[in-house]
Amino acid sequence: MSRSAWGMQLAEPGLVQNRPLRRTPLEFSAPANDEVCLEVEVCGIRRTDLHVVEGELPVRRSPLIPGHQVVGRVVEAGSVVSHLRVGQRVGAAWLRWTCGACRFCQKGRENLCERARFNGWTDDGGFATQMIAPAQFLYELPESFSAEWAAPLLCAGIIGYRALRLTGLDGRWAGARLGIYGFGAAGHLSIQLARARGADVFVCTRDQARHQALAEELGASWAGGAMDRPPQPLDAAIIFAPAGELVPVALSALEKGGCLVCGGIHMSDIPSFPYQSLYGERVIRSVANNTREDGKAFFEEAARIGLRTRTVRFPLEAANEALRALKEDAIKGAAVLQCSE
Repeated sequence: MSRSAWGMQLAEPGLVQNRPLRRTPLEFSAPANDEVCLEVEVCGIRRTDLHVVEGELPVRRSPLIPGHQVVGRVVEAGSVVSHLRVGQRVGAAWLRWTCGACRFCQKGRENLCERARFNGWTDDGGFATQMIAPAQFLYELPESFSAEWAAPLLCAGIIGYRALRLTGLDGRWAGARLGIYGFGAAGHLSIQLARARGADVFVCTRDQARHQALAEELGASWAGGAMDRPPQPLDAAIIFAPAGELVPVALSALEKGGCLVCGGIHMSDIPSFPYQSLYGERVIRSVANNTREDGKAFFEEAARIGLRTRTVRFPLEAANEALRALKEDAIKGAAVLQCSE
């Protein structure tokens, strides 16, 4: 492990325009028996990181290194780690650890684990040059995956994959009409999966110059404003934007029997809406984290369809600026931090 490791540390939550992340030297002890130390190559930036930094999610660790879309190489492994080797490229995602014993873990629903831990929230994450992580929760990444390509897949991609599964359209994708509300990192990956499965995708997003244009470039049947009504009723919809006011809007666009999936860990309050908007066996449900099986299945599908990530790169020291650009919808695709040369 390097003695010169450093990261962008959050001492206390604050607005990103006030630059709450500060460059800080880091000291690491040797990894535990079941952990590895990573030299971080790239860390993707998600809106969840923004929620952590600005305090919209409760403080779980302080001070904290955010970041949970981490691509790095193993530089040291604990004594019981046998499936990873030094020098191997791996990925760390949002889900850091689960207990394996609670009623949810025992039923194969580790994403709902009562004692789950999360990279960049309950534990230090990847806005750093090095990171310690439990080996069993890392994804082995082929060398053919570039670090910058792979980073957004580790949360935006996996959560998008799970959100698509929760629409209930499995087996009925051909010709299905899917709405996507908010078109950042998760949206630009999810549309590619949905289109490859045969769906028609309708995108509602407030940014015309970047996000609507990218949606059309990636095959959207229609792209309009966040509050606009798609030209056809939707069989399912996913809201990636953290805006509760979009729930009644999306519900009103759903066909009878349709499902609305809320894809974020944080959302502003949902305003009241008439029961008639829900009537007709429409469903609203949320996505909570992910399982490791979600990640493995998603990576297989991503490789099979040739999924592309659109990224904007920032140096690690510019983490505050990157988060501000994300907050202002100034990122076309996904933002990533370059953490090592």
